Parts: sequence; structure tokens; C-alpha cells
Amino acid sequence: MTSTPTAGARPDEVRRHNRTALLRRLHIEGPTTRAALATELGLNRSTIKALVDGLAETGVVEERVPRARSGAGRPSLLVLPQPLAAVVLAVDIRVEQVAMALVGLGGEMLGRNSWNLRGKAREPDEVITHIIESMRVLADELGVRTIAAGVSVPGVVRRSDGFVHEAPNLQWTGVPLGDRLGAALGIPIRVGNDAEIAALAEHLRGVARGSLDAVYVSADIGVGGGVISDGATLSGTAGYVGELGHMVVNPTGRHCYCGSRGCWETEVGEVALCRALDLPEGSPRGAVVAELRALSAAPAEAERKLAEFSEWLVLGLVNVVNAFSPELVVLGDLFTSLPVPLVKRVGDEVGRRSLVSRAIGGTRILASTMGADCKLIGAAELAFETVLGAV
Repeated sequence: MTSTPTAGARPDEVRRHNRTALLRRLHIEGPTTRAALATELGLNRSTIKALVDGLAETGVVEERVPRARSGAGRPSLLVLPQPLAAVVLAVDIRVEQVAMALVGLGGEMLGRNSWNLRGKAREPDEVITHIIESMRVLADELGVRTIAAGVSVPGVVRRSDGFVHEAPNLQWTGVPLGDRLGAALGIPIRVGNDAEIAALAEHLRGVARGSLDAVYVSADIGVGGGVISDGATLSGTAGYVGELGHMVVNPTGRHCYCGSRGCWETEVGEVALCRALDLPEGSPRGAVVAELRALSAAPAEAERKLAEFSEWLVLGLVNVVNAFSPELVVLGDLFTSLPVPLVKRVGDEVGRRSLVSRAIGGTRILASTMGADCKLIGAAELAFETVLGAV
């Protein structure tokens, strides 16, 4: 979010603040007119004119007559961000695959690549080398220069320098990912926990758009969470936050790799879903998704098979809502394949059991609609946070 400059700010600081605010508006919301920018940003028209003219001269924005015209008279010109004016690298490191893209100003994906992680290819040195080589090849093919990078990792990450303390499902411990990529690429690198980054994506471009307080919860091999509080990402001490999957919900439950017992992810993660669906542990992700989609057409069977699973999901979400008081909870990854009636019942039950939800008039629980690119989009936005003021 953009802060308001103080009354004692120097004129150049005010201009820089206004310029960044205008660019952020165009980057996130898309093309609009000068008049709309003046209204939304609370600036006078002469200030907007000076800002837009300056950005147009440097090729950061372009003004164009809208394709669809209505009414008589001269149409208002649209101000459009130019994607090639600022290009960032976005990387989503998953347990079984790495996806990457070069993303231009305004959020346009200019080019992308992905590869599977098997055996030695999952080792940190191999992943880092492949990212560096793939980025250089992609940038050369597109004829662009990247100015920053954002990286999503399924683990505990220190935001200050991108140090991966632990990513258990990748079998990574103590990996200085941010420093190594930054030294090789020579650009600012920001690394974050995957669920935290997904929360940022949902807040800026997904179903949580416009929500000042939201929580993103996802089920993959593990369960993670990201929190948006008062419009900003909640980072926690040293940036370590989002391990909602290791909230203990069943003290007599299964042992978790973290050393505890009965963690939420042991009851609602991918392995738990396999148990509920009578699938062998370690079944391909596609088989789990296919089974969940089949249950969508068989409500009674879905209720029977997923009764215990949904009870644990409710219990964890009640704790999340009581702790963070969000207006919205977004369900991601495998949770997006749950039958819609089940998600509605879970939402109703959370509303009934949560003291906070009742106090604030209800917390909406929705499935993400961003698809597999959610964390890639979030990684790009993480990178853009560092550069919009310098474009």
C-alpha cells in the first residue's frame, strides 16, 4: 500500500510519492483516464498532467484513444502502463515443479518456462542453477532486461534476505536462496513463503481484492497460510509467518514431521485427503483432484467420505478466524477442488462456531479462482513492490 506523504515532505519527495502511487494504480487496476486518476488519487488535474506527461516521455506509459467510444465530443484518452518499461522475474518453486515467468508492468506475462523436480534436480544447487540459466535464456529470447525478482518457496523463509530456514517437502535446510540468486543475477531478490505470496496475489488480483483483512489457506502436500492485515501482508518476526498447518488441532493425532503431533496438515493435507478418498498415500495429484470432482456430482457420497475431513477443516478455520478476524478466508490449491456444497457447509459451520465471525457479521469463505498461476502472480507482485518507485 502507498502511504500519504507528511506535511513537511520536500517537493521532490511528494512528486516521487505521487508518481509511485499513480504507477501502482495503473499496474494493479489497469488503464484509466487522467480524470479518473485525479479523482482516485486525490490530486489536482495539473499534477496528474505533469506526472503522466513525464511518464509518457520516458516510455513508462502511453496515452491512447479507447477502442470503444460512446457519446459525442472528443473522447478521454486512456493512460496505459507499458509492459516492457519494467520487467521482473517471478519464480514459483513447488515440491514437484518450478514455474517461472517474466512479467511486465501491468501484470502481463511476457514469457514463461517450467520444469519438473525429480531426484537430484530438487537439490538447491540444481534448482538455483536452472533458474539462473532459464531466466537468461528467456530474457534473451524476449529481448528484455529484468530489474527485480520475486520467488515463492514452500517453506519457512526469512524475508530480509531470502534465507530458507527450512523447506521440509523439498528437503531443504539453511539455503541462502536470496543471496545466491542476487549475486548471480545482479538484481534485487525477494523471497517469501508460498502461502504468504499467494495471499498477496489474492489481495491484489484475486477474490480478496478490496479486502483489507483476509487469510489465504492452501492444501498441498502440506498446509500453509498467508495473512493480509489492514491491507498489508503480515510478516511476523524476521518474516517467519504462515505456518498455519502446524497449528495443533488433534493432540492424540498423527505424528508430524515438524516434531509435533496432530498438526492441522496431518488432518487436512494431501495425505489426509487420500485417506478420506480411499486412495493410496502418494497418489498422483491428478487422481486426488479427479476424485474430488467426481464427488461434486454425488453429494451424498461426498458427505459420507469427507465428513471427518470437513470437521477438521472447520476446526482449523474456526481457530484461524478467531485469531485473525478476517472478513474473508480464501481456500487455495487442493481446497479449490472440494465440492461446492461442502465448502458452503464448512463456511456456515465456521460462522456458527466462531465467536469473532459472529461478532463481525460473518466471515466469507471462498475458493480461489486464480488457478495454478496464483503463486507465480504473487511472486511478480513481490518483486514489483521493490521497483515501482524507481521506474
